[in-house]
Amino acid sequence: MNNIKLPPELLSIVSPEKIDFATKAGRDKPKKKSILIILFGVVWTLFTSIFVFIFFVPIIQGKEVHFESNGVPTVASPDNLEPLLLPAIIVGLFLLIGIGMLSWGIFSMMKKGGYFVGTPTRLIFYQNGIIRSIDWEEFSGDIEISGDNTKGNISLLMRIGKMVSSKNGSDRYVPDVIYITEIPNVYEIEQICRKRIKENDPTPATTYGSE
Repeated sequence: MNNIKLPPELLSIVSPEKIDFATKAGRDKPKKKSILIILFGVVWTLFTSIFVFIFFVPIIQGKEVHFESNGVPTVASPDNLEPLLLPAIIVGLFLLIGIGMLSWGIFSMMKKGGYFVGTPTRLIFYQNGIIRSIDWEEFSGDIEISGDNTKGNISLLMRIGKMVSSKNGSDRYVPDVIYITEIPNVYEIEQICRKRIKENDPTPATTYGSE
């Protein structure tokens, strides 16, 4: 698990410590995450495109467009585009959001992963010259695995996160996640991560049966 050549910058930081594992991720994010973003972007863009056809295609064809604005019947035409100014801004904004999500999904699909090194006290991540060090105590111990031992994915949930609002219910807490994607020996690395998280757990152990 340690038979990979580490970049000199990463090696200089890790070298004083014992290395539990060192691996190179195949992707920055799991493929499923990227596909979901792409699908959402496609649906959003297609839905927004309906309004483009309703409001603007007839204008391009030299026809009038009839709609209501604040409950008042309004007519726009090639000679009178002012009524379409506000719809154009709104539709354009939503279209940009859809294209942005679609582009981000494609970018995340193509983005390669970085190096991950585990030591007894921390997980070190290196990508594009940037090094991030995360103490094991910052992880909750909730770990998800997918794939197989030849090419698997590990999702390490952290103690920190953010509140996400929901239309149909109360706000919910979503923890941050560190993805180690498309790596070999995924089961062995998961066991090491779980062991180190437990060893560095800042939560005091509870002793029963003593006063």
